[in-house]
Amino acid sequence: MPEQSPGSRPTLEAVAARAGVSRATASRVVNGGDGVRKPLVDKVLKAVDELGYIPNHAARTLVTRRTGAVAVVIAEPEIRIFSDPFFSQQIRGISKELTAHDTQLVLLLVEGPGDFDRIARYLSGGHVDGALAFSLHTDDPLPAITRRAGIPTVYGGRPSWTADPGDQAVPYVDADNRGGARVAVQYLRDLGRERIAHIGGPPDQTSAVDRLDGYRDVLIDVDPTLVTEGGFTVESGARAMAELLERRPDLDAVFVANDLMASGALRVLRERGVAVPEQVAIVGFDDMDSVAATTDPPLTTVNQDIEGQGRLMARLLLRGLDRDRTGNGPAPDSVITPTTLVRRASA
Repeated sequence: MPEQSPGSRPTLEAVAARAGVSRATASRVVNGGDGVRKPLVDKVLKAVDELGYIPNHAARTLVTRRTGAVAVVIAEPEIRIFSDPFFSQQIRGISKELTAHDTQLVLLLVEGPGDFDRIARYLSGGHVDGALAFSLHTDDPLPAITRRAGIPTVYGGRPSWTADPGDQAVPYVDADNRGGARVAVQYLRDLGRERIAHIGGPPDQTSAVDRLDGYRDVLIDVDPTLVTEGGFTVESGARAMAELLERRPDLDAVFVANDLMASGALRVLRERGVAVPEQVAIVGFDDMDSVAATTDPPLTTVNQDIEGQGRLMARLLLRGLDRDRTGNGPAPDSVITPTTLVRRASA
């Protein structure tokens, strides 16, 4: 057996010698190749543990044609991503799933239109095996970029297919936004509220469109003065609430398209002396603990499993990568996760 000098890095030859196999067999095992009998695999893995061998990444890539990395592309500026707990929860779910499969997460952010060229070059450069893209906007260039890069992709949220209907084969993970909105608005109606307003999200994002549609499913002939929009941020929710109070001081409930905007709306109501829920009931959407449970009063909201959606996105992508490598199994399907109403003190 070749001697390892003290402090030197164990070599693949040393692993092969310790396991009693050829170097080629040891290489296939440690780099993820196929075609090695299980008893030999066990011997090689035991030798790896005993020697503390760390596989060479470049060699592993040559054998498996996989980089062991996945790009997470978020079509939002940095300030929005790090101030909105929605993104941290989704990234946490993605990271947990990728880590469980020994895969590295590479985060790519979109500060402005000029960043798309940089992201396109990176995705086309063979640095990652696939991409997870979320918070897409209407006519977002990301779907076309990932298609040209030729890498498997999973979307977070139902994309808008207006740019290229051919992208409809790409799987996505989303919540039942429309159904959750219907439940929220029906709940407010069941409370006896008659003038239910809506603060929607950006109209270029399908989640906001679906939640507005769910609101209108229940309130078919709603007065348009009861509907306004924000930007999924606290401040935009505050501005929208102030606007609604100016237009419709008689409103008695508001369904808000996310928790951050709802927290801003609650702040304005509190500043103006409007009692919640006695005078105006508020229901949000997301059920992020760091927001919904800490507002004054605590927020009734629609729960979606944000972290679970992140895990599902990563799981679908890894399943697609395995299918590309082996040629076995069906293509992954899109997944719509359920939503439920969580009652707290705001409604």
